[in-house]
Amino acid sequence: MLNIVLFGPPGAGKGTQAARLIEKYGFHHISTGEVIREEIRQGSPLGLSVKGFIDKGQLAPDALVIDLIADYVSKHKESKGNIFDGFPRTTPQAEAFDKIMEQHGTPVNLMLALEVSDDELIDRLLKRGKESGRADDSCESVIRNRIDVYKAQTAVVADHYRRQGKFRAIRGIGSIEEIFRSICCQIDPLLEKPDAASVRVG
Repeated sequence: MLNIVLFGPPGAGKGTQAARLIEKYGFHHISTGEVIREEIRQGSPLGLSVKGFIDKGQLAPDALVIDLIADYVSKHKESKGNIFDGFPRTTPQAEAFDKIMEQHGTPVNLMLALEVSDDELIDRLLKRGKESGRADDSCESVIRNRIDVYKAQTAVVADHYRRQGKFRAIRGIGSIEEIFRSICCQIDPLLEKPDAASVRVG
């Protein structure tokens, strides 16, 4: 099993690229943001508890997100591979994630980080907000706060995987196909290994 963390600030294109990876490789995909938004739409206790954080552009509490991921991993033990989109977002999440994956004998193999300038991110998110109606994509001040939170709390997660030799930066500007090819160039060599789950990248 190959486990990939698809990383980058809001608006970097993680969801778009994840969809293409699912189509090409048959991986499973979990987006913590989508899971949480679905809980909010359903008006569940979980959704109501995190709605205030999301509306302000803040991160959901670590304990909540870690529980979601642990549940997902336990239900997808036989998958060819997993794409984790939007997780982990903090160093404590990354550390807890390592323990979860070790318990299941399927460590993270690779972090692919999409790198995009702030101005481009803001333009993309405002456009997405007009198309989707998402409140957190419709206000520039909320978007800027999300980017600031990412830089302060989430960007440091890259160092966690860099120390493990699993971090790879991907230029997130260009055509969708160009970015996808860059991602595939990092994944394909791992799939050629006889046991991708045991591969240490770097």
